[in-house]
Amino acid sequence: MKRLSDWGADHPSWSTAQKCAVAAFLLSLTVVDDVLLERLPPLQNAFAVGSAVVASLCAVPLESVSRTLRASVAVVASWTTTLFLLASDDAAAGAWGVGELVALLLLLVGTVWRGSDQAAAILGPPLAVACIAIPARDSDPHEWTLAITLITVIVAAFSLLLRTQSEQRVRDLDALRAAERRELARELHDVVAHHVTGIVVQTKAARFAAQDPEDGAPNAQSPQETAALLERIEREATEALGAMRRLVAVMRRADPGRPVTTAPVASLADTRKLVADFTGDGCPDISLYIEPGVEDRLPPDVTAGVHRIVREALTNVRKHAADARHVRITLTTVDSDLELKIVDDGRNAAALPERAKGGGFGIEGMRERAAAMGGSLRTGPLPGGGWQNVAVLPLRPATRSAL
Repeated sequence: MKRLSDWGADHPSWSTAQKCAVAAFLLSLTVVDDVLLERLPPLQNAFAVGSAVVASLCAVPLESVSRTLRASVAVVASWTTTLFLLASDDAAAGAWGVGELVALLLLLVGTVWRGSDQAAAILGPPLAVACIAIPARDSDPHEWTLAITLITVIVAAFSLLLRTQSEQRVRDLDALRAAERRELARELHDVVAHHVTGIVVQTKAARFAAQDPEDGAPNAQSPQETAALLERIEREATEALGAMRRLVAVMRRADPGRPVTTAPVASLADTRKLVADFTGDGCPDISLYIEPGVEDRLPPDVTAGVHRIVREALTNVRKHAADARHVRITLTTVDSDLELKIVDDGRNAAALPERAKGGGFGIEGMRERAAAMGGSLRTGPLPGGGWQNVAVLPLRPATRSAL
């Protein structure tokens, strides 16, 4: 259900007609009430009819006048009339009408459902009590007081329910947007940063290889070696550009209410390719061991998590362990869990405080991915030098959440 102002904005040709229909309906009820109130003395009749007219006009949705102001005016007018009629010596039966009651109920719904927290807290109770107090104007209210009290309570409760649902939808949408932002941030870091880091490392290697370490004279590097190095740099740059284009395309096509899916689910074959692409001049040797039979037992979300964690760990090796000569990656099962271990022999790893802190979002991103699958991540330097990342991921679906 949309608020009336939203309906008017979406359907400008209906906005004026809708407002006129609401005003005509409420004023017609007031006219009927005026006919029935002719037995009142003129002054009391003027107060009763005037209060009904004011409440009816205030219930009409007008963008130029805030709902809070309209509700405040209606409350003051209704309470003034009620107190005047109760204090009058000429009270008579039937000293109230339906038009004012309907208008106040409409204002109650709008204020409690769509109003600000402050407006709902301040104006909600006076509006509800004003509705209940209307039958008290009658010198012989009988069962009307109880009936209108029940109606008011039901309307107020329904309005509170609508408000609660609206606020929950807003919270859910905010949570979805936050999850999408985190997913895009992880994708940017995992994919783009991985390739850009490779470009930087290989460019530094090319510059180093082109200079003699003693006198700075050009080194004797064959054209074939230079071409191979430049080809790897070009491939990394092309993959980074493609990853960024895919992210932009996903962001442009994404529906507001649907989760962002930035890439297909990676498999262990993609992890093997990642390891193969990582090797080369200036890069450490990598050994990948997968326990026999493990690959057939891994669900798709676990293989995707393994791929992301391995990629981030290798990126950290490039950034923080330039002296590493060997990296060992093992995938084994421990009870009903999968243990992924990435260990490098970089001697300077323990001396890099930024790596211990996560180097930005790398280790934190790996920890988030492990936690999303119900697992855990341990990282830290080894006593004899080097660095290890150990992720324990459950294989049972009941303990995992979607990536």
